Amino acid sequence: MKSYREKVEELKRRMEGYSSEAAAVAFSGGVDSSLLLKMACDGAKETGQKVYGIFLHTMLHPAEDAGNAERVAKEAGAEFVVLKVDELAAAGIEDNPVNRCYLCKKCLFTELRKKAEELGVRRILEGTNEDDLHVYRPGIQAVRELGILSPLAEAGLTKKEVRSLAREYGISVSGRASSPCLATRFPYGTRLCYEDMRRVEKGEEHLKKLGLFNVRLRVHKDVARIEVDSDALLTVVHFRKEITDCLKKLGYTYVTLDLEGFRSGSMDVTLIRYCSHPAGAPVTSSGH
Repeated sequence: MKSYREKVEELKRRMEGYSSEAAAVAFSGGVDSSLLLKMACDGAKETGQKVYGIFLHTMLHPAEDAGNAERVAKEAGAEFVVLKVDELAAAGIEDNPVNRCYLCKKCLFTELRKKAEELGVRRILEGTNEDDLHVYRPGIQAVRELGILSPLAEAGLTKKEVRSLAREYGISVSGRASSPCLATRFPYGTRLCYEDMRRVEKGEEHLKKLGLFNVRLRVHKDVARIEVDSDALLTVVHFRKEITDCLKKLGYTYVTLDLEGFRSGSMDVTLIRYCSHPAGAPVTSSGH
C-alpha cells in the first residue's frame, strides 16, 4: 500500500512526463480536474508547451459551473476553451438508461477529442480518481476506449488525497463540493427534460444558500427528496417552512428529508442486478 507522499511523487513524475508536449485537460472546474490543470500548467512552464482547459458546456450540469471553471483556469495559467455540447439528444440518453454515464461520456469525450485535434493536441487528461474505480462508473469505460489519460487514478490518489494535494497547491476550489450531472437526480428510466433539471438546479441553489455543503435534490415524479450531510439534517428541519415553500413554488407536491443523509449514487440502489464496470466492481454507488 503506497503512502500519500509516494502517490504524490508518482503523480508528479507522470505529470512531468506529460508536459513534454501540448496537453488538454477535460476541465469541469471541480477539484480533480483543477488539480490536474494546475500541475499540467506548472510542468508546461518548464517545457514551453501549451495547456488547454477544455470546459464541456452541457445542459446536464449547473449553469454556475462555467463561471467557476473560467476563473480557476485563469488562476492555473491555462488557455480556457469552451465546447458546447447538447448531449441529451446526441448521446441518446433521454430515457435515463442504466448506462447513461457511458453513453454520455462517449459522446462528450469524442467531441472533446475532435476539439483537441483542431488545437493540435494529442494528449488529453481527465480527473478520474482512485475512489471512482470502486463504484458504478460506466463512463470510465468510454474514457479508456478513447485513449484519455487519468493520472490521478493511475497514481492511486483518492478523493480525500486529491483535496489535500489541491490545498497544498493553493487551488481555490480544493474544498468545493462535487457537482455531478443533474441526470443523477432522477431514477433510471425516467424521461429527462431540461425544464425538470433546471428546477432541480434552482432547488439545490436555495438549499446551498442555507449553508449546506453536500446537497442533492432527488426527484421521484412529484416528490422532492432532500439529501444532505447527516450533521446538517437538523438545519433542514429548522428551515423546513422556507425550504418547503421554495420547492412547492418550483412545482413539487411533496417535500421529504432523507434520514439516511447524503450518500453518493443513492439512485443506484435500484439496480438489482450486478454488472461489471471498468474496474470490475459490482454496482454499489456512482459517486453522484
